[in-house]
Amino acid sequence: MKIVYAEDSTLIELNKLLIKPPFDQVILGEGAKSHIKKVFGSELTASQVVDKIIHDVRQQGDEAVLQYTQAIDGVTLSEDTLEVTELEFQEALTKVDEQILAAIRQAIENVRSFHSEQLPKTWLTYREYGAMLGQSCIPLERVGMYVPGGTAIYPSSVIMNAVPAAVAGVKEIIMVVPPSKDGSINPSILVAARESGVTRVFKVGGAQAIAALAFGTAQIPKVDKITGPGNIFVTLAKKAVYGHCDIDMLAGPSEILIVADETADPSYIAADMLSQAEHDVLASSILITDSSKLASKVELELQLQLGKLPRKEIAEASLEKNGLIIITKDSMQAIELANISAPEHLEIITEQPFALLPFVKNAGAVFLGPYSPEPLGDYLAGPNHVLPTGGTARFYSVLNVETFMKRTSIIAYSKNALQAVANQVITLAEAEGLQAHANAIKVRGKSDV
Repeated sequence: MKIVYAEDSTLIELNKLLIKPPFDQVILGEGAKSHIKKVFGSELTASQVVDKIIHDVRQQGDEAVLQYTQAIDGVTLSEDTLEVTELEFQEALTKVDEQILAAIRQAIENVRSFHSEQLPKTWLTYREYGAMLGQSCIPLERVGMYVPGGTAIYPSSVIMNAVPAAVAGVKEIIMVVPPSKDGSINPSILVAARESGVTRVFKVGGAQAIAALAFGTAQIPKVDKITGPGNIFVTLAKKAVYGHCDIDMLAGPSEILIVADETADPSYIAADMLSQAEHDVLASSILITDSSKLASKVELELQLQLGKLPRKEIAEASLEKNGLIIITKDSMQAIELANISAPEHLEIITEQPFALLPFVKNAGAVFLGPYSPEPLGDYLAGPNHVLPTGGTARFYSVLNVETFMKRTSIIAYSKNALQAVANQVITLAEAEGLQAHANAIKVRGKSDV
């Protein structure tokens, strides 16, 4: 893991350390390359794989979905077993531990309560001469949500995608999730889906799932928007289908950046850095502090805690590749560097964390103080954990209720209101050479113009 003193580096050098490479520059591992060659018969890039899958699903529908599920994931399904049945939902409920079920329900309640406060309002106001202007906030009709599956078990991802959609008023929430080798879906995933308001669940993952949601098949309905994180193939597929439907964002590897001073507990910081490092080897864990003593203690604490983790090898590789400690002259410089990074998760563990909050410009979510660790936001606090990554917090927002809504403008002018502005409208229309636009005003009684 790198340790850098800001005073010994130029801003260009620090930028290079803090700005992440584009998500589509990920280099596939040898295992992935070998599997691609086996499935497709030649060496293809990730983008080429995605383009072929999308083309085939668009042309062949469920047939292609089933073929790729078998070829890529090694799972044999049929049109009759592609969708999760009511019996499977009921059986799942009997298999989930009561404590897990209680935690799922509490998380759903917290997420629902928080997102209910985000609901935008439809409004209409009177203007001069009896004109009315306003805005209508309308939920999308049908959305699709992607949830990682197979060996992964992420009921929290189900909750964070489905509950805001339900709060927004979406009528149909279609979920896709890769099945296990035996064609089943983890019970916790199914219970979270049923409890969160998901309408239908299909056993399909990867680019084929995104294509099916974007274009529709005989079995899987076409949706208006696709949300949810996935691997590089899922992300590239979302990028490719954008325009045929909407998407939430283009997600990359998990990341955390912690701004801390000498008052911080090094064991807290190490634990929080490892909470992201254990995701995968591409995850990023960064500490920026004005205390060299704290930096040394955190480095030692990371080694102590690392040895106790079940996913030690992944976390260790992540820290080696993407771990970073930067020592700054003060906390304000630390925040300035954090804004350059625009992290998915930003923790501020300083003596007065709220004093730094107004200076935060780019972050997916901000966690203030020593008792607001990132995993609290992942699971239970209530705000959404689907956050912009790879520096895209500069322009993306956290997934929220408005992600699943659209705004429609309302314009209602009276005759007097139209006559009051007719000359200006006609002038602008004719200046643009659009006479029919001008005539649409003239025929409504402005004969003297």
